Amino acid sequence: MNRIWNSVVGKLWITILLLVSFVLFIVTVLLLEFLGNYHSETVEEALNSEANMIANIFNDHEEVTSSLEIIEDIIGQETNAVIAEEPFDSSYYIHDGLNGAETREKILNEPSFQKVFETSETVMKEMLLPSLTEQNRLESYIVLASPLKTGEDRHGVVFIYQSLEVMDRTAERTTNIVFLSAFIALLLTTFFAFFLSSRITSPLRKMREGAFELAKGNFDTKVKATSSDEIGQLATAFNQMGRQLKHHVEVINQEKEQLSSILTSMADAVITFNQDKTILLSNPPAEKLLQQWIFKNGSTKAQPLPPEMLHMLDHVLGLEEEIEEELEIEGAYYAINFSPLYSGESIRGAVAVLHNMTEQHRLEKLREDFIANVSHELRTPIAMLQGYSEAILDDVGASEEERREMTRIIYEESQRMGRLITDLLNLARLESGHMRLYKEIVQLNSAIERMTLKFSQIAKENDVQLRFETTIDDWAASEMDQDRIEQVMTNLIDNAIRHTPANGQVVVRVEQQQEYAKISINDNGIGISKKDLEFVFERFYKADKARTLGKGGTGLGLAIASNIIQAHEGKIYAESLEGHGTSFAFLLPLKNM
Repeated sequence: MNRIWNSVVGKLWITILLLVSFVLFIVTVLLLEFLGNYHSETVEEALNSEANMIANIFNDHEEVTSSLEIIEDIIGQETNAVIAEEPFDSSYYIHDGLNGAETREKILNEPSFQKVFETSETVMKEMLLPSLTEQNRLESYIVLASPLKTGEDRHGVVFIYQSLEVMDRTAERTTNIVFLSAFIALLLTTFFAFFLSSRITSPLRKMREGAFELAKGNFDTKVKATSSDEIGQLATAFNQMGRQLKHHVEVINQEKEQLSSILTSMADAVITFNQDKTILLSNPPAEKLLQQWIFKNGSTKAQPLPPEMLHMLDHVLGLEEEIEEELEIEGAYYAINFSPLYSGESIRGAVAVLHNMTEQHRLEKLREDFIANVSHELRTPIAMLQGYSEAILDDVGASEEERREMTRIIYEESQRMGRLITDLLNLARLESGHMRLYKEIVQLNSAIERMTLKFSQIAKENDVQLRFETTIDDWAASEMDQDRIEQVMTNLIDNAIRHTPANGQVVVRVEQQQEYAKISINDNGIGISKKDLEFVFERFYKADKARTLGKGGTGLGLAIASNIIQAHEGKIYAESLEGHGTSFAFLLPLKNM
């Protein structure tokens, strides 16, 4: 029943059926009432007519026998008559059936009929009389008493009576016909209701199936419009809606993909918060940053934000205004911008954009250190150049030998300034990527050994033993720029010799480490302290703080070496134990021959 009631066909069928049933019920009741009244009036008219005819026959004919024969012919089959010239006494009668005497006695003794003998009034009454067909059974009869002229002062009465079973049978047949007609009407109504409902709901069912397909995302679903009425127009509108939905969903997906691509490609971290401070959306940089915060804090909470950001989020959600600050979080610097998100007029959340300023701070510090270091490095030679040149101009040197010594110092300091400027230019080119490398495949053993042997004389002069060792095959090769690698080797070997005391040794060793060739320069000199070791590849950093004229370098050699090795897709590092020596090593990719 629920299935029928929940369907359009069932609802239409039940509605039409109830409407037709109600109309048929009202029509049947009114029709039966009308037919009952009509039959009663017809019976009364017939009885009155027959009574008048009987009275006229008796008045017109003197012979009673012939009058009774005529009366028997004209009255109906179901009608009987009693003629009484005196009250309580029947003179003549026509009775077809049983119980005639009892019937006549009850009719003649009925008090309501006695006034008919004295007046010209006709009386009709429904009475219970013995049955015409069965003994000891009473039936309903309609009895008409009409005056019959028999004398001047008094007159007789003709009684005509008819069983109401005839009328009941007629009413029953009529009722049966009416109910049969109603049943046929209900069947036809049901058939046409289902037919009409099916015609209406068939396209509706198709549209329902199409709507489910649309809900699944199949926007190419089409519903065939089989008519031009409202349902056909609805099908056309449904197809147009499907096309519009497909277009709008495609536009939304495109915008979503564009937004996702923009968020994914952004270097800044973007985090979207709900009103309850939960994270709704974050791009990859933001997810990486959140994971770092969780890892550092050891937090497993759903909200890994630092307290500073939570305070900013509370401010934005509470006051509904944008806020921008630069904070130091976990040793890193971030420029953070919080903006409220609105849904209509109410705030529904906030979006945070975090720009990592750590590199800018580092570069700013490097710039400041660079300016300070350059100023420091240039100040000494410039002061010496200025002082000695003024002494020469003022003829301070008494002898030619003193003037020559001052000129030599001026020359050495100018060379030192030239080396510093050259190193700065080389470092700037390397860091900017403008320095071109001329790579070629070179056998490592022969190349590194040649670069090492160039320092044999310098090592002897410093009473240092210089040795070359290798554990790789002679055919092992790498693709490199020999001049730049020689610049690295020169810097590392020169540093090792300068910082190795007399009777010390420097060993240049070549060995294989997985897919790389490891070239290390090892000495047993004074070593580098742990606090200085991590800064040796920075510009202008000098582990030996003494800047002597003879051995003082520019502090840029290791920084240049680091950039050259990185340009060769290698790695450079240093290991040292203070008082026991230092080892500088760099890795170069081996070339498969």
